[in-house]
Amino acid sequence: MEGPNLSPGEITVLLQRWRTGDRDALDRLIPLVYNELRVMASRRLAAGRQADRLQTTALVHEVYLKFVGQREIDFNNRAHFFAIAARLMRRIIVDAARRRVRKKRGNGAVALTIDDLAAAAAPPVGPVDVIALDTALGELERLDPGQGRLVELRFFGGLTVEETAEVLGTSPATVKREWAVAKGWLHRALTEGTV
Repeated sequence: MEGPNLSPGEITVLLQRWRTGDRDALDRLIPLVYNELRVMASRRLAAGRQADRLQTTALVHEVYLKFVGQREIDFNNRAHFFAIAARLMRRIIVDAARRRVRKKRGNGAVALTIDDLAAAAAPPVGPVDVIALDTALGELERLDPGQGRLVELRFFGGLTVEETAEVLGTSPATVKREWAVAKGWLHRALTEGTV
């Protein structure tokens, strides 16, 4: 996920300099991570068939604006930066869904196709209300914060198994195992309406 000729350490240095008030560091950082943020946003919007509602560029720009307004964040490293970007994307997508539902006055749910959310043994999942998914994910985060973060990175952040493992500081095998458990839990919560 790194920009050309840029080490994770260099991104971390720029993040730390920006946090201490160096505006030039942010100006250098954004072009370096912009393409990675676009890839995350594109994956998320394509998976959720949200392209007609949110555009990749608009989502990345909203994330950027939220970063600029949050100077108190202490980024540990570039992985932490992208984890926070995934969380911001989740908030933006859910807020947009809530606005659409309010606008329609409840005349229809905002549907996302999350067939990869189905547990391996379960039938594929059809359209799911993004607000219901956010609610279920909130419950999962209360039960198991690690799995909640993993789902946020994979589903809302659009990170691959390998990228998620890097962010979480674990192995791809652990991510795959935890992803299967989390998908199963969310599948049950969404299909049985337990959340």
